[in-house]
Amino acid sequence: MADKKTAKKATATPAAPAGPSRVRVQYETEVVPYLMKKFGYTTVMQVPKIEKIVINTGLGDIKDNQKSMQTVEKELALITGQKPIYRKATKSVANFKLREGMNIGLKVTLRGRRMYDFYDKLVSIALPRVRDFRGVSDKAFDGRGNYALGLKEQLIFPEITYDQVEKIRGMDVVIVTTANTDEEARELLKALGMPFKK
Repeated sequence: MADKKTAKKATATPAAPAGPSRVRVQYETEVVPYLMKKFGYTTVMQVPKIEKIVINTGLGDIKDNQKSMQTVEKELALITGQKPIYRKATKSVANFKLREGMNIGLKVTLRGRRMYDFYDKLVSIALPRVRDFRGVSDKAFDGRGNYALGLKEQLIFPEITYDQVEKIRGMDVVIVTTANTDEEARELLKALGMPFKK
């Protein structure tokens, strides 16, 4: 019985590709030496790196529709390769017909291999597919080296099929880095291929 269960589990999740991520290799071979030279770091440990990527999407308009929420959950899981968790309302707001404990959003926190793969896909495939794309703002840093990016639609990701989309839905992508300043974080992301506006 146990063997059947483990076999089922093994087939449910696809195997991760062999070898390190392309972005991670680029970071270690090109970005680290470049940042050390630019900012005069004395040790590799001082060089900023991407710590995690957090993706959020709101469910405000469909908070009472279980089927639509599951559809959004599946889409986010497809895009990120990880199961999202529901964010619940912390307090009740009568004007918005909101009760404490209601599901109002979905969140995915990516680290390690999945984080690098998502970043690669975002920069190389998804952002260039945005209509009239001229680059992302380099002003959206929070003062502590973290970058926030708003995406207007999930269709820019190759995993999403247009015919199966129930509603066009945006999401927030927050890239958390270990940089101490916005300038260091900007240089890190630029070196990793983030298409900032000229």
